[in-house]
Amino acid sequence: MNIRTLQADDVERLLAFETANRAWFEQHVEARAPSFYSESGVAAHIADYLDSYQAGAMHPCVLTSDDGAAIIGRANLRHIDHAAGSGEVGYRIGQAQARQGLGSQALTHLMELARERYGLRMLNAWISPQNLGSRRVVEKCGFTRDALAAPVTTQVNGVDHASHLYQCHL
Repeated sequence: MNIRTLQADDVERLLAFETANRAWFEQHVEARAPSFYSESGVAAHIADYLDSYQAGAMHPCVLTSDDGAAIIGRANLRHIDHAAGSGEVGYRIGQAQARQGLGSQALTHLMELARERYGLRMLNAWISPQNLGSRRVVEKCGFTRDALAAPVTTQVNGVDHASHLYQCHL
């Protein structure tokens, strides 16, 4: 497995990854708009992320197979606030690669980027109690739940889920 920055020519690989794992992801996180699942939808998504990357507001990454031919996961450092020294992390790992430690590797990579490249001191992650795998990953990497932060509600399979804030001091 390799981790690298998302590239403009990742459209076909990213569409294949997102389409193959759509049902799996929608069990855990808010569904993407149906318009996302097309070459033009993914190309627009990538262009938006790369614009934010160029502006220093995020760092989008993909996890690839050893040969680089397939995307097997994603990891994003976003909402980078240079003045506050903070950012937010998120990741998604393909169903076939789940429970192999890739989430922890992706999160560790984002933490290193945040600290070394962006000079951040605090990272945030929003995790729903139903997403036990992600909660285990963030806790393993040193994040703790902020009991005072108000939860954020998202829809997962038509059901409201309250996501809780987890934080890590770098």
